[in-house]
Amino acid sequence: MQVSKQLHKLGTETAFAVSAQATRWAEKGHKVYPFHLGDINLATPENIVDATLKAIRDGYTGYCPANGILPLREALAHDVGSKRSVVYEPSQVSIQPGGKPTIGKFISAIMNPGDEVLYPNPGYPIYESQIEYQGGNAIPYGYVETQDGFDIDLDRLKSSITDKTVALIYNNYQNPITAESSIAEMEAIAEIAIENDLWVLADDAYYEMIYEGDARSIVSIPGMKERTIILYTFSKKFAMTGWRVGGAIGPEKIMNIISKLNVNAESCTTHFIQYAMVEALQGDSSGTDTILATLKERRDAAVAGLNAINGIQIPTPRSTFYLFPNVNEIMKHKGFNRVEQLQVGALENANISFCTREHFGRPSSDETDYFIRFAYSGITTDDINEGMVKLKEYFEFS
Repeated sequence: MQVSKQLHKLGTETAFAVSAQATRWAEKGHKVYPFHLGDINLATPENIVDATLKAIRDGYTGYCPANGILPLREALAHDVGSKRSVVYEPSQVSIQPGGKPTIGKFISAIMNPGDEVLYPNPGYPIYESQIEYQGGNAIPYGYVETQDGFDIDLDRLKSSITDKTVALIYNNYQNPITAESSIAEMEAIAEIAIENDLWVLADDAYYEMIYEGDARSIVSIPGMKERTIILYTFSKKFAMTGWRVGGAIGPEKIMNIISKLNVNAESCTTHFIQYAMVEALQGDSSGTDTILATLKERRDAAVAGLNAINGIQIPTPRSTFYLFPNVNEIMKHKGFNRVEQLQVGALENANISFCTREHFGRPSSDETDYFIRFAYSGITTDDINEGMVKLKEYFEFS
């Protein structure tokens, strides 16, 4: 019996492969320091848990509207809009079972086979996977490493646009590289989208994972709200990665399409969890403040640990929970020519598990630098400090 010919175009979230590798190593009796997966080993705030249990006891365990319950759509429209200085109506919100479904449904809503979609690379691997699986051409744009982090390669982005380009995926506060756009860069992206009449998916998964200052959104730039769909997830801010609830926010005509896709895919997002999300957005925020403070402490420990290693120097990012150091000098010192050798070596010699640049989209042929990614959301500060000592010893000595 045959299977779909399209399946070879479907990728995966390759960080889970590293997770499996780390699990196998741990099963052999090793203590693994898990820097590989962007999961969060912190408890969901208690008021959200209590609201969930109450909603179950109140009987919200059946079907609900495909686009989500009205109280949550009202709360999310207000929360997202007020934090971005724009106004959204509940009709411009479609509740999703996580943040990830918005990617595939956005592509289904705006792209025809053969169309081109621009996406960040390195970037979240599901962009590339969904574009190609649905018959589109995934066109990558990259970044330039600077003293302060990474800037989008705007020249390459502009030169990649053709008459077949229909959309641009934009992930500010970026996974894996923590890139944050300056105001000028964000305005340049907006200008490109407007001039070329492109839809934009603003992946705002880490919009509120900001340790200093305020977040900025491309939808606040005139001309962008009407062409932008925001990917929202509760997973990060509220430490709810396994709860699977998020939302798409944008023009009503696209939300209607996405909600129709909801009917075909999952009928609706879990009913009782949606009531709990109203509490998450409108209730006591002390639990989320604690989550952010803990992640900031971990960030500072991880940055200090990496910068103590000869051959590594990274700035302190003010967002996400990732670090993306250049390891050219380490690779040269080790005599490696594939970054996978460094990744496996660190696991087997120092019990440190991390991802590499290759786990976040296909590298372009002109890439010559080596990068690895550390996630500090699923490891305690004590283990970060302990692990970094072991990593330093492995990286610095032959």
